[in-house]
Amino acid sequence: FPGQKGLVSISRTVCSRKVKSPTNISLPGLKSLFLSMLKLNRIHHVAIICSDYQKSKRFYTEILGLKIVREVYSEERKSYKLDLEVGNQYQIELFSFPDPPPRPSRPEAAGLRHLAFEVDNIDVAIAHINAFGVITEPIRVDEFTGKCFTFFADPDGLPIEFYEI
Repeated sequence: FPGQKGLVSISRTVCSRKVKSPTNISLPGLKSLFLSMLKLNRIHHVAIICSDYQKSKRFYTEILGLKIVREVYSEERKSYKLDLEVGNQYQIELFSFPDPPPRPSRPEAAGLRHLAFEVDNIDVAIAHINAFGVITEPIRVDEFTGKCFTFFADPDGLPIEFYEI
């Protein structure tokens, strides 16, 4: 908006609905209006790109127990997209692309640090994934909340956390 003056009326089609912004508002006023109206409800989903689709699909569905909502294959992109449900909410999209570059997880790099799952009992959760050969770090205690947590990795080395509530 910098350097722009005057009044604005915005009308566009979004998601099959006609959306019309308020009229006769200055651009700085419009910016303030939209900034003050933003309300984020929750994270809708997390997208994960894997290098071996079948291996990752097995990990997320058979080992972690996530429910498959939908699975599609795009011939054009040579890519799968697997929608997974966590706790009765669609939350993870697992993608496969031909030859994706590796993600640096160690040493820690800028960007997404890890994915955390809430669990009721950390000992039970650890025993479950250990039975499938998944190695976990020792249990630690969050110094701020006193809650227990541990880390492990998915087949591509993405750090995953179990956090006991």
